[in-house]
Amino acid sequence: MKKQNLTLTIDATKATGKVSPLHYGLMTEEINYSYDGGLYAELVRNRAFLNDPQKPAHWTAVGGANLTLATERPVNDALPKSLKIECATPGAGAANDGYWGFPITPNTTYTATLFARGDVGGLTLTLQSRDGKTVYAQTRLPAVGEGWTKRTATLKTGKATPTTDAVFAITAEKPGTLWLSLVSLFPPTWNNRPNGFRKDLMQLLVDLKPAFLRFPGGNYLEGNTIAERFDWKKTIGPIETRPGHPCPWGYRSTDGMGLLEFLLWCEDMGAEPVLGVYAGYSLRGEFIKPGPELEPYIQDALDEIEYVTGSVSTKWGAQRAKDGHPKPFKLQYVEVGNEDFFDRSGSYDGRFAQFYDAIKAKYPHLKVVSTVGNEQPASKRVKSRKPDALDEHYYRKAADFIRDSPTHFDRYDRTGPEIFVGEWAAHEEVAPWLPPSRNLPATPSMKAALGDAAFMTAMERHADFVTMQCYAPLFVNINPGGRQWRPDLIGYDALKAYGAPSYYALKLFSTSVGDELLKVSLAGAPLLASVTRQSKTGKILVKYVNPGDTPQAVTIQLPGVRSIKPDATVITLAAPPDETNSMEKPTHVAPKTTKLSGVKPEFAYTFPPFSITLLTLEAR
Repeated sequence: MKKQNLTLTIDATKATGKVSPLHYGLMTEEINYSYDGGLYAELVRNRAFLNDPQKPAHWTAVGGANLTLATERPVNDALPKSLKIECATPGAGAANDGYWGFPITPNTTYTATLFARGDVGGLTLTLQSRDGKTVYAQTRLPAVGEGWTKRTATLKTGKATPTTDAVFAITAEKPGTLWLSLVSLFPPTWNNRPNGFRKDLMQLLVDLKPAFLRFPGGNYLEGNTIAERFDWKKTIGPIETRPGHPCPWGYRSTDGMGLLEFLLWCEDMGAEPVLGVYAGYSLRGEFIKPGPELEPYIQDALDEIEYVTGSVSTKWGAQRAKDGHPKPFKLQYVEVGNEDFFDRSGSYDGRFAQFYDAIKAKYPHLKVVSTVGNEQPASKRVKSRKPDALDEHYYRKAADFIRDSPTHFDRYDRTGPEIFVGEWAAHEEVAPWLPPSRNLPATPSMKAALGDAAFMTAMERHADFVTMQCYAPLFVNINPGGRQWRPDLIGYDALKAYGAPSYYALKLFSTSVGDELLKVSLAGAPLLASVTRQSKTGKILVKYVNPGDTPQAVTIQLPGVRSIKPDATVITLAAPPDETNSMEKPTHVAPKTTKLSGVKPEFAYTFPPFSITLLTLEAR
């Protein structure tokens, strides 16, 4: 087929605006086993025996033991149940199957913690194959007694072949009865933090160089009911004091990922927190009326902000210091609620106003975000107060993003509130809210990545007022039953992880962005490009998307630029639309870097079909 002849004009004579330093970030919530069974490195599933009220889910008997749930003599109020193990013979006990297995890697030290009591003598902790024939690591704990004691031990593997075909077993030295509570096992974690994060998943996130993290989530913040919301005060302190709560995506959250862990996550990535506070509305329609009934929830939000930002002389700043982090965290944005365009009560305007006034009174420097954006009907939007920013969410077919992106943000009022695109993702043809398709993997194809890149060019061209944006969902456990939503940026099992083509598209954009916006136009086709400049180096970063099945021959013009370095760097992500990445082929679709010579203030370049390209030019 004949190549298209297009002209891309970049006006480098002056910047048209400043790129928000927070433009590229991340959004997270407990969905698809993103925390438990995902980033949160805990390996024991149902560690507190609260996942099922009738039986010890994910625990099985070893050596003919009898397992039941017990409620007598709990460790504390947060751990109301324990596992009662009646051991008729030495070597009897219980085994946990983990989150679809335990990751066994060679020469690795695992840290175990548990509460135990009983009359069975010492305990043996073992990482072993499911059939019990292979022992990967083992250690012994001294005898337990009548009262609860907290025990810690380490297990180290040798020259093991990596596998997830493993369980974690706890067995008794002699016959008797053993009670266990809060059984935990951690592999090595990112920065060796206790109660920390998976190293491979953190590396994938750090490599994106995110400027912010929106947490603790969308629906996860609200909960199905008020009682099931993210109640932050129950998520701080030692893990044995955290009761956990039901997650709105069909499973229980341990709350091992508590408020401080989210903040440490930000710190470890060099990112700022964007804090979502519960605003009095839950998914099944329960809500708190504006007025006196809402005041306790507003105070709770103020306390949460104090925990994040307060000095050690404040009540909640002192609590943060007690929890291990005396230094306050930087905070600029607070989001009131989540997706309140779904609010059927009509109460969001009043609730937002009450939160807005209270936050501004105590923290006038903070920017307060409304969860109802410009794309919603006027009847849904906040009228009582002018938000500092509006959160907008977009889940669309790739083709729709490609069609809409050239002009989407052109109609916005640049003098209005900032725009925060707090959730967005392109999908292929199957809507993300439908049940998982047997024909589509959890992570998207190149087709979706092209739609994602098209939308990113639109957001980046307007990055002076589209101040923040983040793809969602971030994670998915690819095991059967692990997924509730697609598409997802990063897939993993207990042992390995990989990024989707969309991950590499985002990485290409987020790690190569200037601080100045340059005006760009395209003659001959819709504009699916964005251009920024690094003011200190003069580098011009050109991002161009060709979603079509033919090459695009483009004349690139830089009027006003008298001299340019003749050699440029080209990074290209290109593949047929149906191509994707998987656990077996984690980098099947990944960027390739080449050099381009003969660059002038006007030069030609042909963009391959189905491609996302970054050209780095150096004006002199």
